[in-house]
Amino acid sequence: MSANPQPSIPQLFVSFLRLGITAFGGPSMVAYIHKRTVEQKRWLDAETFNAGVALCQMIPGATAMQVAAYVGLSTRGVIGAAASFIGFGLPAFLLMLLFAAVYASTHTLPVVIAAFSGLQVIVVAIVANATLSFGKTTLRNRKHYAIGGVAAVLFGLNANPILVILLAAVEGLAFLQPKPPVPHDVRSSTPMPPTTKPLLFLLTTTALGFLALLVFAPVLFDLAALFFRIDLLAFGGGFASVPLMFHEVVEVRQWLDGPTFLNGIVLGQVTPGPIVITATFVGYLLYGLWGGLLATISIFLPSFMVLVGLAPHFDRLRVSPAFNKIIGGVLCSFVGLLLTVTLRFAGDVQWNLPLGLLAGAALMALLLKVDILWVVVAGTVTSVILFR
Repeated sequence: MSANPQPSIPQLFVSFLRLGITAFGGPSMVAYIHKRTVEQKRWLDAETFNAGVALCQMIPGATAMQVAAYVGLSTRGVIGAAASFIGFGLPAFLLMLLFAAVYASTHTLPVVIAAFSGLQVIVVAIVANATLSFGKTTLRNRKHYAIGGVAAVLFGLNANPILVILLAAVEGLAFLQPKPPVPHDVRSSTPMPPTTKPLLFLLTTTALGFLALLVFAPVLFDLAALFFRIDLLAFGGGFASVPLMFHEVVEVRQWLDGPTFLNGIVLGQVTPGPIVITATFVGYLLYGLWGGLLATISIFLPSFMVLVGLAPHFDRLRVSPAFNKIIGGVLCSFVGLLLTVTLRFAGDVQWNLPLGLLAGAALMALLLKVDILWVVVAGTVTSVILFR
C-alpha cells in the first residue's frame, strides 16, 4: 500500500482530536488509529505502523497516546508528534478538569456519595481485571511468576516502587530468556525524521521549567516532579501508573485519602483517553487549575520524550537480547504491583453483600469483554438506586 502525501500539522491535530473525543477503551483505540491513519488516510504503511505499536508497547506511557504521537512523528517530525499527541489527549484533559471542579463542590451531596460508594467497588473490579489480563499476557513461565511474586511481596511491604522495579529489571536481565528475533515484516519501512535537536530543546525547556517551579512555586515543583517520575516508570501502558500514583499520592504523601483517589479513578474511566488522566484530578484537587495543568503535562511529557528519543533507533534496540530481558522483568513486576494495589483498593471499601455482588457482576462483565464505559455507567445507576 503506497502512502498518501504527508498530512499538514492542522490535519494531524484535528484528526486525532476527533479520535480523542471517542477514545474510550484505552489500548483498544490503537485499532481505530490504524484504521484512520493506515487504511483511510494512508499516511503510513502497515509495516511502519506496526513497528510503532511495538515501540509504544515497550516504553513507558499510555500506549494509545504514544501511538498517536508516533504517527505524527513518522509523518511530520516532532512538531507533528506534538500535534497528534495533544489533539488525542485534549478532550480527556478538558473533561477531567470539568469533572474535578464539579466533584470538588458536590462530593458531599447524598446522591454523589451514593454513586461513588458503589463505583469504588467497580474500580476494584477494573484493577482486578487489569491484573488478570496483564498477568495472562506477561507471566508465561515459572521465572516470570517468581519475579512477579517477589515484586508483589515487596510492594506489600511498602518497599520503594522504584527500587522494586529496578530489582525486577536486574532479575530479568539475569534469569529471563530473550525473545526470538523480530520478523522483518514488522519493522519500520519508512525512515524516521531526525529528532536529536528537537529532543535537546524539549529537555532544556523542561529543565528550565522545573527550575522555575523550584524557585517560585516549590509545592508545584513537588507535584510535577512526582508525576514526571511516575510516567517514566509506567512500563506496560497507562494502567501501570495507577498503582505507582496510589502509592505516592495516598500512602507516602497522604495528599488524598484512598476513597477520594478511587473516585478519581472512576472519573478517569468515564472520560475518553488514558486512565492516567487521573493525574489531572489529583492536581486540581490539590492546587486548582494550575495543579491540574502541571500534573497533566508531567504525566505525559516524559514518555513523549522517550518516544521521540528512541523511535529513530528502535529497529536496532528491539532486537537487543539485554533490552528485551530487562523489559520482560519490569513487566513481570507490574503484575505484582497491580495485584498489591487491587488488595489495597479493596481494603479501602467498607464491604457488605450488595457491594460484593456489584463488584462480582462488574468483574464478570469485564471478563466477558463488556466495554469499561458501560460497566461504569451501569454501576453508577445501580449505586444511586441501591445506596441513596
